[in-house]
Amino acid sequence: MPQTGMHSGPAGATAAADPADAEAVRRAAARVRDTVEGVFAALLDVRDRTAALVAGRSPGPAGLSRSDLAELRPVLFGYLGGLIAGIGFIAAPGLLADAPWYLEWWQEDASGSRVQLLRDLDPASSAFYDYTHWGWYTGPLEGSERTICGPYVDYLCTDEYSLTLSVPVTVEGVFAGVAAADVLVRRFEGAVVPALREVPAPAFVVNAAGRVVASTTAKWLGGSVYRGEPGFARHPVGDLPLSLVVAGTPGG
Repeated sequence: MPQTGMHSGPAGATAAADPADAEAVRRAAARVRDTVEGVFAALLDVRDRTAALVAGRSPGPAGLSRSDLAELRPVLFGYLGGLIAGIGFIAAPGLLADAPWYLEWWQEDASGSRVQLLRDLDPASSAFYDYTHWGWYTGPLEGSERTICGPYVDYLCTDEYSLTLSVPVTVEGVFAGVAAADVLVRRFEGAVVPALREVPAPAFVVNAAGRVVASTTAKWLGGSVYRGEPGFARHPVGDLPLSLVVAGTPGG
């Protein structure tokens, strides 16, 4: 895509020197921040409501059950749509009295209807879905307050290129599980790429691992990994585990 208002920078990169360019970078970072923060706001609500259900209960015959978690469904349904293609609570193993492993997870099908994700959660089965090794679960388990995984092709849920955002659910300091949401990359790009295009230089968003989430340059396509390159600078996106990378601009 042709770029305007730039001059050549180090290592062949394009550099933007006009103060208006810095403002465009600021606006782009703000758009990304606000878009992601909206999803995390939904997850914090799910977290708090789930913690309230879990509080004061313990595993056992009279403990928390799948039917108790069904009380979350109106909340989850309210957040489905727009950016969020799937959302729910993933229980820590052993949390529920009647299901050692369980996901209260709902998503949109191809027609836009709400459907519950059903997976084989029997540890004795060859098709057992052990969700505890996925990054969106291990991040919160290991203390990350906000985790962003992907983009990746989500063969288990959306069958599309997706991001998964997650937060820990704790009760009295004890890890109870994860509140998480799937965001389709095409929807995320639709929300943030218009602002990235206002930056008069190649620009793209990367996660904490350097994987590109959204981009305006064919050199760094979504899903590729950016490890750093001369002539490019990282700009923070609020306090999220994301960065906005722009050619030829001083980093923040």
